[in-house]
Amino acid sequence: MTRADAIDCALTFFDDRDNGYLAELSRLCAVPTESQNPARLPEMTQYLEKLMSPRLEGLGYTIKIYDNPISGSGPVLLASRVEDAELPTILCYGHGDVVLGMEGQWRAGRRPWELTIEGDKVFGRGVADNKGQHLIQIAALDAVLTKRGKLGFNHKFLIEMGEENGSKGLKEIIEANKSDFATDAFFASDGPRTEIAKPNITLGNRGACNFNLVVNLRSSGHHSGNWGGLLANPAIILANALASIADRSGKVLVPEWRPEVADHVRALLKDVDRDAGADAPEIDDEWGEPGLHRMEKVSTFNTFEVLAFTSGTPDRPVNAIPPTARATCQLRYIYGTDEDGIIPSLRRHLDASGFERVKIEPPPSGNDGRFMASRTDPRHPWALWMQRAVARVSNQPCGVLPTSGGSNMTHIVQSTLDAPITWFPLSYGGCSQHAPDEHILMSLMREGMRYVTSIYWDLGDPETAYRL
Repeated sequence: MTRADAIDCALTFFDDRDNGYLAELSRLCAVPTESQNPARLPEMTQYLEKLMSPRLEGLGYTIKIYDNPISGSGPVLLASRVEDAELPTILCYGHGDVVLGMEGQWRAGRRPWELTIEGDKVFGRGVADNKGQHLIQIAALDAVLTKRGKLGFNHKFLIEMGEENGSKGLKEIIEANKSDFATDAFFASDGPRTEIAKPNITLGNRGACNFNLVVNLRSSGHHSGNWGGLLANPAIILANALASIADRSGKVLVPEWRPEVADHVRALLKDVDRDAGADAPEIDDEWGEPGLHRMEKVSTFNTFEVLAFTSGTPDRPVNAIPPTARATCQLRYIYGTDEDGIIPSLRRHLDASGFERVKIEPPPSGNDGRFMASRTDPRHPWALWMQRAVARVSNQPCGVLPTSGGSNMTHIVQSTLDAPITWFPLSYGGCSQHAPDEHILMSLMREGMRYVTSIYWDLGDPETAYRL
């Protein structure tokens, strides 16, 4: 049997509309695993026990499900297949939880928990993020086992049910069971490609730090005619404070938030661009850090965002100076940023700029959005091996992103398990993940099925295997 035989097997499964990829994906998406809805905890348990466990047990994996130590958070599954203690161990990952379904907001009568096929697009909550992607990984493993009878390496599959809620409890579970999760390398699929027509690997993720900026001057509003010019306006104070953090073009102005990036990291992005398809928003090339091209801004620099800004009663404004103003803000930051110093450095900056009255507060409980940054050195043997494996099957150079723009649990694997990271995204930037009308492109996922199957085949082929 050959790599081509395994790929043909995987594509046969993918193309079988009645019993293949779409049929199985439909069953996965029918389970409303909204981790941001506490009432969905039974569905999240069902996803692991009734769908994932039997699927992976059928491939010769041993299953263990860990209760989450944080109340109200979803369980974690670890499936393990050990063929030879002398072989390398690869850890894969997926998350079965999804964001809120947003019923009633999908267009053209589409429903979040039912697949809708329209040409090349398949709509449904979780098809892109992440059920459709970890199903590709499972099907590729199945094809390799079917054709070779073994993987040729040891494999573990981690599926969590709380990524969309901050991966609460995952770090504690892994730390308490390090030998169970121990691995030599990490390979999984999540997120979008940076260019729709080109495959790429990603070596880590930006971190995310959410916080509120609050100006609270008095207990109630006061007539804007009688008191205008006498009372400080908290919204104006806060607007100016925000303008001291980032300028009119989005350039970050807090000195400690401006990272320095090694030349060999920036060099990876020389020929990489952002292409998210026809439905993607038009890029504002004048926005962000001057002197950097598009993907350097996303992958090698920090960005400050205002997610919400409120003062007074926006829906029914009155002629009164509001008593308070609040902005929910976020710093997306790259590996190497002083993570413990993010908030202290902002405090120093605000004070030095004359904004002592602006308070920095944590966001509401359960919405902290905190993920730490991660990055594997692009010169690491695992990163180089993966580049070659992707190029071998795609017949074109494999793009490499030092970090993705988004944030997830990668830092837990890197810091707790000391494993090198490679993500291989299968979706695209216009997929509407986290929004109504989330979808995948069948053509892109079919291509991903071919690529992932080839990668797993090469991992177990003595001529191409990854050597420790």
